[in-house]
Amino acid sequence: MRTFILLLSFFSVTATAGESTIFLKDRPGKNQVIVKCAMCHSLDYITMHAMILDRAGWVKTVGKMINVMGAPIDNADKEIIIDYLAKNYGR
Repeated sequence: MRTFILLLSFFSVTATAGESTIFLKDRPGKNQVIVKCAMCHSLDYITMHAMILDRAGWVKTVGKMINVMGAPIDNADKEIIIDYLAKNYGR
C-alpha cells in the first residue's frame, strides 16, 4: 500500500510539472469550455491566443478541433464555446 501511494504521488506531480493553473473568466459558457476543451489540451492555449484571435479566428479554431482533431462537441456546445471565447478571449 505504501508503494502504491508513493507511485500515485509521483505520477500526480509529474503530470502537472511545468503547468500553471489557468483561471478562465467566470462568464456563461465557461463550463462548456472547461469540460470540452480541457479533455484534450491545457486551457493555457485559450489565454495564449487571446490577443491573436478574433471571432472568426475562434470559429476556425473550434471548427478545426471538431472536424480535424475529432473533439466530441455538438453544435449547441460549439456555439456556446465560440461565443464565450470570442467575447472573453478575442481581440
